[in-house]
Amino acid sequence: MKCIMKKTKYFIIAAVAVFVTSCSKHFDINDNPNDPLALSEDVLLPRIQKYLAYGLSMGSDTDENGVSKGGFGTNLSAYTHQMTHYGNADQYGALPNDYFWDAGWSLLYRDVLTNTEFIINQGTENGNPRYVGIAKIIKAYAYSVLVDLFGEVPFSEANQLTTNQIRYPKYDKGEDIYPQLFTLLDEAIVNLQSTSAENEIVPGADDVIYGGNVTRWIKAANSIKFKLLVQQRKVKDVSGEVNALISSGDLISSTAESFMVPFGINSATDDRNPAFSQYYATQRTMSPSPWLYEIMKGYNNNILTGIEDPRIPYYFYNQMTEDDAPSDIVEYRDGGFVSIYFGSQGPNRSKNSQNVISLFGIYPVGGRYDTGAGGTASASSGTGAAPYRMITYADILFLQAELAQEGLISGNAGELLERAISETSKMIDYVVANNQSSQSVPVLSGSDEEDDYISAVMAQFTSASNDKKLEHIMTQKWLSSIGSWVDQYNDYRRTGYPVLFNPADFGGIVTPPAGGNGGDDIAPVRVVLNRPFPLSLPFIADEINKNTNAPAQKGNLGTAKVFWMP
Repeated sequence: MKCIMKKTKYFIIAAVAVFVTSCSKHFDINDNPNDPLALSEDVLLPRIQKYLAYGLSMGSDTDENGVSKGGFGTNLSAYTHQMTHYGNADQYGALPNDYFWDAGWSLLYRDVLTNTEFIINQGTENGNPRYVGIAKIIKAYAYSVLVDLFGEVPFSEANQLTTNQIRYPKYDKGEDIYPQLFTLLDEAIVNLQSTSAENEIVPGADDVIYGGNVTRWIKAANSIKFKLLVQQRKVKDVSGEVNALISSGDLISSTAESFMVPFGINSATDDRNPAFSQYYATQRTMSPSPWLYEIMKGYNNNILTGIEDPRIPYYFYNQMTEDDAPSDIVEYRDGGFVSIYFGSQGPNRSKNSQNVISLFGIYPVGGRYDTGAGGTASASSGTGAAPYRMITYADILFLQAELAQEGLISGNAGELLERAISETSKMIDYVVANNQSSQSVPVLSGSDEEDDYISAVMAQFTSASNDKKLEHIMTQKWLSSIGSWVDQYNDYRRTGYPVLFNPADFGGIVTPPAGGNGGDDIAPVRVVLNRPFPLSLPFIADEINKNTNAPAQKGNLGTAKVFWMP
């Protein structure tokens, strides 16, 4: 496999000559001396970081090397009811040979974990401990994602073809892998704090996440621990450990410290956020969910009723306007917002709504801020410059609010929730400020609109029952983490919140909001749900078909829990 190297402001993209993952289908050795079998740590690192984001994100495009720019987030965005799909994810479809499951799996094992092993082994030998530490943190995070999604995955025997001749690695249980991830993160912190020989290579611009900042990497490692502890709180007592991490002061504590992979504008190579592909897709088969939109508009009768969210024009770009003429191809319309329903059986479900459906906006995908002017979206409608956010400061505050509400830490859950919502606005402003957009986009943080929204939310929170307070916290975390759907999927399976769209609650018939359809005469739509909510993902078909040590395929995904689920 030929080594390809291109350098931009954001990434150095380097193909590695040997890919050894959990299965033999990725095993390739090339002894041609013109095609090296190893690359230096500073060349490998940005590739690992970029493909980590690809594996987690939503997208429908490939990069210049033919590698998918979208992975697990594509389908999970439908499971968490922030996107509505025409494809397999609709009605909770979860096929073992689904393209996006396979893409996410391959990106994490082949492009991330194989190369973190190279850095760990080679960096240790070369005396470059800071690269080793960063690689261990990324390795731990990537494996945590795989465990959270699948339950059992190759771990102890993965990537050992050349060292121990293990061609068919066994699948380890998630409860056995998790403790080893904490050990890996502790080792990483030690590596980051150490120095080696005078010829040590120190990460800098090649580290696109933190620019080689050791303090921020240590905070990221501790924040990953914190997240993994909270995920286990229903099956073990984590109070001592989470309190110790909070007391340490070594968690992510600002917008800029957030654990995220930056994406930039289109240049010599396409460095745009993978989800920006919906702007230039020849077929737009996904759109923001009406369920998400109606909660943000204050239409939902269960939560945030009557409270309109000021983040709406940052989150959604509408190709139609309030005053556009009625359309006979629209299934759901409220003013300029156009979409389809999850599980829809309506006559307009399959009609070509390419130039009328709404898209995600400047946040989270680097698209267009919605001014209400409408217009058909294209690649020039936005820059695509928006990071993929793995753990933000807002996430840390939401997790602390959850723990305080559940009595596992001291502190006022309401105050923590208020700080978390405010931090979400700061993250939006951070993304907009780095977007290089030609639009004039208003600052959200500290605005009257933000103040009014937070006041209204906190009034509902203060008067709510304990269970309802937890629902408010998790619903706000769901709204904040738009674009980062892996953790949304985890949060729902762990807490049961936010409440997701259920056709049965509407008698199988849903009706667009009355009087808000921009003049369209839209009939009620029949919605069906024939599958249970998947409590984990099916094992990748190609992997278990070729790996003689793989487990049998899962049966009912509606009962296939991962170990930390209650």
